[in-house]
Amino acid sequence: MKFDRKKALHESFRIGIVLKGIDGVLEILGGTAVWLLSPSLARRVVRRLFRHELAEDPRDFLATHLLWATRHLAAGRWFAVTFLLAQGTTKLILVISLWFNRLWAYPLMMVVLAGFIAYQAAQFSETHSLMLGLLTLFDLAIVALTWREYREQKRMRSARG
Repeated sequence: MKFDRKKALHESFRIGIVLKGIDGVLEILGGTAVWLLSPSLARRVVRRLFRHELAEDPRDFLATHLLWATRHLAAGRWFAVTFLLAQGTTKLILVISLWFNRLWAYPLMMVVLAGFIAYQAAQFSETHSLMLGLLTLFDLAIVALTWREYREQKRMRSARG
C-alpha cells in the first residue's frame, strides 16, 4: 500500500478543523456557564466535581487551575464571557464554512488564527505554560494546513473552469 501524502495532509486538515470546532463549542459552553453561574456557585461546582481528584492529589493540574479561575472569576467575568463567546462563535462559524469548502473562510481562518497565535505567544513569553505552547504549535500547524488546503481548493476550482 502506497502512502498518499496529499490525502494524508487533507485528512490532517479535516481532523484539525474538527478539533478547532470542538474547541469552539467548548468555549461557547464555557462562556455560557460563566455568564449563567455566579462566581461563588462556580467555585462550589468545581470543588464538588473535583473533590475526589483533589483528595487523591491536592496539586491536580486541571482541578487547581479551575479553582484558581473560579476565585478570580468575579473580577474579569464579563470580559471572560465576551471573550469566550466571541472566540468560540468565530471558530465554529469558520470551521463549518471550511468543512463546506467556502473559499472566503480559508484566508479568514488564517488571519484569525494568526491573531490567536500572536496573543498566545505574548502570553507564553510571560507564563511559559506548556499547554499554551502546545496550543500555539497546534494553531501554527492548522494555519499551514489551511494554507495548503486553500491553494488546493483554488487549483481544483480553476481546473473545473
